Amino acid sequence: MPKPAFGDGDASFQAAGGHEGISSLVDAFYRYMDTLPEAVTIRNMHSHDLDESIEKLKVFLAGWLGGPKEYANRFGQIRIPKVHAHLDIDEPERDAWMLCMERAVAEQEAWADDFKTYFLGAIARPAEKVRKASVARRKED
Repeated sequence: MPKPAFGDGDASFQAAGGHEGISSLVDAFYRYMDTLPEAVTIRNMHSHDLDESIEKLKVFLAGWLGGPKEYANRFGQIRIPKVHAHLDIDEPERDAWMLCMERAVAEQEAWADDFKTYFLGAIARPAEKVRKASVARRKED
């Protein structure tokens, strides 16, 4: 039987290494956000204590990748652009966020290269949605 394609069922969650792999990714992501000079602006959009942001991203990514859908039960419904509506996000902020994610993905030695490519393409879509929603909101103001 062929391996399920990324995006089918829990194939992406499994390819990411389940909760352990997602935890590794998110920890690396926020480490880059804390240390990359390109990420200063987006880091300043977060509270000093990143614990809640880290936990939310881990739970969100687990469900988004086809694993357990716990986000709504723990944190309420998520609508990604709406959650970020209070922030001014344009190309530099989106690109800084993606840079942190790209660096974090590159660290995931257990991830297959084809999954890394898939994941970065997939995660770029909500990042762009957030940017577009922010730009549209600013035009309305």
